[in-house]
Amino acid sequence: MRFGVVILPEHHWPQARELWQRAEDLGFDHAWTYDHLRWRWLSDKPWFGTIPTLTAAATVTSRIRLGTLVANIRLRDPVMFAKEIMTVDDISGGRMICGVGSGGPDRDVLLHDELTRAQWANRYAEFVELTDSLLSQRPTAFEGSYYRCHDLVLQPGCVQRPRVPLGVAAAGPRGMRLAARFADTWITMGAPNLFDAAPYADSVPLVEEQVSALERACHEVGRDPSTIDRLLVAGPSISGVLDSVGAFQDAAGLFEEAGITDFVVHWPRPEFPYQGDPEVLADIAGSLPNASRRG
Repeated sequence: MRFGVVILPEHHWPQARELWQRAEDLGFDHAWTYDHLRWRWLSDKPWFGTIPTLTAAATVTSRIRLGTLVANIRLRDPVMFAKEIMTVDDISGGRMICGVGSGGPDRDVLLHDELTRAQWANRYAEFVELTDSLLSQRPTAFEGSYYRCHDLVLQPGCVQRPRVPLGVAAAGPRGMRLAARFADTWITMGAPNLFDAAPYADSVPLVEEQVSALERACHEVGRDPSTIDRLLVAGPSISGVLDSVGAFQDAAGLFEEAGITDFVVHWPRPEFPYQGDPEVLADIAGSLPNASRRG
């Protein structure tokens, strides 16, 4: 199992830089940030841009992988987004991970709030397919209901080949098939859009069901399920993970048995949300297996 941490883009860079460097020093495999104009409980607090933050993080780290968890398609044009991801991959020396999600209607200023849920699902599918093609540096001619481009090739392409790894957040059957078709990593937060605190053990049956659904979707599209990683983000609905080293180890063990390959927590904050003690996180990092510390 690999381990990662989410660093909210809430700090001015002098402080944020220390957190990104600390995440690398602690030995985490990957570090992530969210993609919103503003965010839920912190909507009246400082909140910085995702791509500039990851670009800056790339310049002050050398090993840890960096990613969007997840890029919000309600805010993004896939062509410009793919160009930005390609650029950060170059700046980071091939350490970028592109996580994408369909976004939430209560989170951001929307340009297309009139779309139905089914239409957003269609838009998400087009966004993922087009992003996959563009990042793969294939000559792309795309005629969808929401996105179009003609004979486009992004130069010089990604450092990583055939492209930056693509993570797709999905929970329902259609999203699972989308992940099975295009994703290097499937991303889940457990119960979608559930933010009530619950012990992490309560989420194990749901995660097991989701993994099974992903594997069925892989078989439906003719893909070997072992070729897709499974990333779980602990959060409000998967709580207690950072209470102690023992709690983290227990949670990681349970979710690994459920089929998770990558386990991500949030950098502890002094207050809600994600309230916790950074020293406990440091102790947890010290307990990680040596495999998670390889450069």
